[in-house]
Amino acid sequence: MAAEPQTRKLIAENRRARFDYFLEDNVEAGLVLTGTEVKALRLGRANIAESYASAEGRDIVLINAYIPEYGPANRFNHEPRRPRRLLLHRKQIDRMIAGIQREGRTIVPLKLFWDDKGRAKLELAMAKGKKIHDKRQTEADRDWSRDKARLMRDKG
Repeated sequence: MAAEPQTRKLIAENRRARFDYFLEDNVEAGLVLTGTEVKALRLGRANIAESYASAEGRDIVLINAYIPEYGPANRFNHEPRRPRRLLLHRKQIDRMIAGIQREGRTIVPLKLFWDDKGRAKLELAMAKGKKIHDKRQTEADRDWSRDKARLMRDKG
């Protein structure tokens, strides 16, 4: 019996991450959110483009992710750019902390989405920064693959 495909409803995506970093280990993490943050995410307005995750003590925390205030919440609203704790297994946390400290890696959020149970999840990746010549090479490879596909389509 085939497994049902996972349904993911995308909230926000960090498209720039693939251009700026070499991405290695992808991990799915939960987020500790308040009620108004969940309601604001349901409206589909969030931005993780300038955010990153860092180690604080023995936890991984999402820094600088923007979830706008929820209008009807009035004075009970949340702070839009507050640090948010990520929910991961202890082994995953230890591996990420080791990657940050020993290898100089960065934890980059790639996608913020709803899982099939309606919970907000964040896809993270361990990343190593690209140099300028690496970025140029990535762009040249992408352009060549696009041109190659166009040639194959036209000459068929």
